[in-house]
Amino acid sequence: MENKYKVHKLELRMNKDHDKLELFLNSIEGKVIVIIPNVQPKFLPMGATAAVNFLFIVEELKNKS
Repeated sequence: MENKYKVHKLELRMNKDHDKLELFLNSIEGKVIVIIPNVQPKFLPMGATAAVNFLFIVEELKNKS
């Protein structure tokens, strides 16, 4: 039996889009395997920080047997 996976890319702003993430995760039919954030460094006048601009969400699809 072979597992099938689907990778979703969800663009969001971490400080404002938590509702968007919640709705997306609740709409997935399969099993969420991993969520991978894309972290980008940000350089500001007061120092450096980091921001997440999108997530890769790996979903294991249900077997159709």
